[in-house]
Amino acid sequence: MNERLARVALSRLGEPGDPRLSSLVADLGAEQVCACLGEERGVAGMATEVAERLRGLDPVSDLERAAAQGIRFLVPGDAEWPAGLGDLDRAGPLNGRGGAPLGLWVRGAGRLAGTCARSVAIVGSRSATTYGVAVAGELGAHLAGAGVSVVSGAAFGIDQAAHRGALAARGPTVAVLACGVDRAYPAAHRDLLGYIAETGLIVSEVPPGCAPTRLRFLSRNRLIAAMSLGTVVVEAAVRSGALNTASWASLVNRTVMGVPGPVTSAPSEGVHELIRSRDAALVTRGSDVLELVSPAGSFTQPTPRAPERRRDRLTEVEQRVLDALPVVRPAPASSVARTAGLATGTVEQVLHGLVRRRFVARTTAGWLLEPDGPVAAGGRPDGAVASGGGRRPE
Repeated sequence: MNERLARVALSRLGEPGDPRLSSLVADLGAEQVCACLGEERGVAGMATEVAERLRGLDPVSDLERAAAQGIRFLVPGDAEWPAGLGDLDRAGPLNGRGGAPLGLWVRGAGRLAGTCARSVAIVGSRSATTYGVAVAGELGAHLAGAGVSVVSGAAFGIDQAAHRGALAARGPTVAVLACGVDRAYPAAHRDLLGYIAETGLIVSEVPPGCAPTRLRFLSRNRLIAAMSLGTVVVEAAVRSGALNTASWASLVNRTVMGVPGPVTSAPSEGVHELIRSRDAALVTRGSDVLELVSPAGSFTQPTPRAPERRRDRLTEVEQRVLDALPVVRPAPASSVARTAGLATGTVEQVLHGLVRRRFVARTTAGWLLEPDGPVAAGGRPDGAVASGGGRRPE
């Protein structure tokens, strides 16, 4: 039995993410582990249950049946093997799961290593709100449109929205399942998974035909985290599988990000705690995510600012004079000067400059804001409150 066949057999024999089995394979190799397990004897000299089960496996037939369904089995060293999975061997266990997978069953035409080379995981609650679904879909579309693969678990809620966003942008997406890649779970996502298989990839650690279990979901989460450059949690309650994925991302030194929700929203409570006490980066848009997962300096975005207004270019003295001007009833320069707290000569000089720039109008009765100017047309400048004389209506 060669190394690939031995890993197929072991994937049938044990549960995914068993750190003891992963450690043995890493130290001895899958062939040697299979040989040792196949020779196990009990106290009475009879073959153990593990040895009997191993003898009953047929990895050659497993691979042939999988190939007939368009499914391939990858092992470490294959060109398609995602390099990031090796970090799991150095991360240590979490919740009894750990280690790199023995192999991956893959369905789809894409190349897994290339697809995951620049990828981001988007995960979150199955019971997602309308807000969460919209945000996840927008993130998936933005990232896929920028050539970043979207990795998720094909579950209801956030996962589904992230996949659909990526597909809508005609970008790559990877669904990592807790069951065999030949199964549709949840069943309602049969069409979605079929489309992902045509345009992206479906991946699982467990062999075809296997059903999902709670333990396999926890094992699956570590793959989602390790295959990606970072993990974004859109919505997650205090107890959530998405937070388990975020924990794995931290263990393998990936960027962890969280999308804030309303402070009154229970589905966002876990995300808020992730940001508050676990140093997750707060993100609100796809460009935030791209900045965090891109090489330093290769993608930056400007600090959000309101549109610049003409008033922003005025000096402090000019703004003080402008704030002191009436809106309706003209006032003499001396009155404007008292309100602005400036010398009358200074105010007169400033007013003439503001007239030329159409901020101020001059009448026979005095000075006031230009009725059709850039300030008066929009009401009081910058929400200024009238000061002195009560000349300016609020």
